[in-house]
Amino acid sequence: MRGTWKLKLRMILTSVIMFTIIYFLIMIVGHYLGVSSWRLYLGASLVITFLQYWFGPSLVKRSMNVRPLSEAEAPHIHKMVQELADEAGIKKPEIGLSEINIPNAFAYGRSSRSGHIAITRPILGLLDYDELRAVLGHEMGHIKHNDMIVTSAVSVIPMICYYIALSFMFSGDNDNGGAIIIGILGYLFYLVGQLLVLFISRTREYYADEASVEFGNRPAALVSALYKLSYGAAKCSDQTIADLNTNRAFFVNDINNAKHDVTDFSQIDFDGDGKISDEELRRLANSDVKISRKSGAMELLSTHPDSLKRVKRLAELEP
Repeated sequence: MRGTWKLKLRMILTSVIMFTIIYFLIMIVGHYLGVSSWRLYLGASLVITFLQYWFGPSLVKRSMNVRPLSEAEAPHIHKMVQELADEAGIKKPEIGLSEINIPNAFAYGRSSRSGHIAITRPILGLLDYDELRAVLGHEMGHIKHNDMIVTSAVSVIPMICYYIALSFMFSGDNDNGGAIIIGILGYLFYLVGQLLVLFISRTREYYADEASVEFGNRPAALVSALYKLSYGAAKCSDQTIADLNTNRAFFVNDINNAKHDVTDFSQIDFDGDGKISDEELRRLANSDVKISRKSGAMELLSTHPDSLKRVKRLAELEP
């Protein structure tokens, strides 16, 4: 199994770039408002980043309606998570149940020492034992890699840029175009920041997939789980998807692309039983996968890798 140094390097570079963006934008706003202290800009940037780091997990927990899942309620899930934590060599994460109407799972927390794994109620009964363990292994990978807090911390920066852009574009105070220029810069930084957040989000999913296999799960079990979760999300209402859109990066798959993903998965479900077997995945490993231009463009705006590319990577791990 390959190391995670590339993932760590990309997370560090993304964090540095995002911090530079928010520092530069706050500096411009400060100069416009007549404040010229670099210490103030630096302090404001650090405070914004720290607040997201500190309160991010609590915000995720509240927005996803998570409550603790006791061992008495789900002993088999606690057993799986303990086994996976032992495989990962980290402390057993806290386990929660998310009361939202879409089948999925997610990880959050400040570090691998304070990690949380949550499953949503609809996932119960949808996945079989191997599939559920593979999904939990994927989430354990996020905790081991400490990537969830980076995603949480940097994701707030584009939104700050966006609100600054709106505030100055429509402030009514042109002042020789100064406010408009700040608004335009804020919007450009918002777009760049969003693309960076999506990039690091897609990257971390590949490593979490590999971690699940490293923890003893079959690649086909994870692919089969992704297939079922995509199908479950595709059956949800548009309003349900929209309500969870801001948190979709935390899920195992991108719920926005669920219908497209179901179509992709069905192409390798050769016997049409709604699952992906080891043999079906091996057939994919020995074939070429071509991604259309439309799918490639969709991937750039997605929190997760293209489903066929992701499955192809998993197929290459099939023994």
